[in-house]
Amino acid sequence: MKKFNTQEPLSQRFRVLCLVAIVAVLTACSGIKLAYNQGDTLLYWWLDAYVDLDSEQAPEVKQDIKELFKWHRQTQLKDYIHILTNAQRQLAGNLSKADLDADYRDIMARTDLLAQKAVPELTDLALTIKPEQLAHLEKKFEKNNETFRKKFIRGSVEELQEKRFKKSMEQFDLWFGDFSRDQEALLRKASDARPLSNQIWLDERMQRQQKILTVLRKIDKENLGKEAATPLIQGLIKDMLVRTQGSQHKQFFDTYTDGTMQMILTAVKIATPEQKAHAQKRMQGWISDFNTLAAETK
Repeated sequence: MKKFNTQEPLSQRFRVLCLVAIVAVLTACSGIKLAYNQGDTLLYWWLDAYVDLDSEQAPEVKQDIKELFKWHRQTQLKDYIHILTNAQRQLAGNLSKADLDADYRDIMARTDLLAQKAVPELTDLALTIKPEQLAHLEKKFEKNNETFRKKFIRGSVEELQEKRFKKSMEQFDLWFGDFSRDQEALLRKASDARPLSNQIWLDERMQRQQKILTVLRKIDKENLGKEAATPLIQGLIKDMLVRTQGSQHKQFFDTYTDGTMQMILTAVKIATPEQKAHAQKRMQGWISDFNTLAAETK
């Protein structure tokens, strides 16, 4: 595998992979098989949108992505079945904050494994990034950040709280089916209890972007080889995965994560037997999908 790097793709790329795999579990993707089977194409398009891959890079990147998905299909999907089976047991029992903490650590460990698997390819691509592609990447970052400002920075506190709540309810409704007005009122209270500072999220995002650009410019300017570039890419990945823990806003992120888990616990606590049965059925469907995907060869 040769050539696989991009900036936000160093962060966005994992989101895409997780979207079709790990995050399919977390965010309740309703079309797992379709998303996963198209994941290599979607990921290539994503990377291309950020880096504007040239004719020399494109074939290598496509092959790298294909091989990465092959590895993922053969070695990781059974783990997701385990995650879902465990979630079914937890839903049928007395779900606790400790359970959610353990689930989060489990998923992050799998995300880290995926990230580390991609390091050689990310490094190879980083070595081929040209100045004009860095300029393209920087403009893409700026455009995305402006979109974020329009959606999540501008507006009253009430409006921003409402947007966040609606986004959460899209996922809860997918899991459990429709909630009643009384249930939604309890979930809205839990949602609003979380700290709200979208500017902090944007600041962290922009700092991460600048770190990516700085590393890529260093590799280009100093004409680094793979041996010297690899630890720089590894550092970016590590920073991305644990960024909130080393941030000056760590307390904010910890409080936000805790509040989100409390909201999940509230949803499970107030869910009716019918709603829990709906969630169990949906998870069983995903288990079947992952079993099918794991058995397929591409």
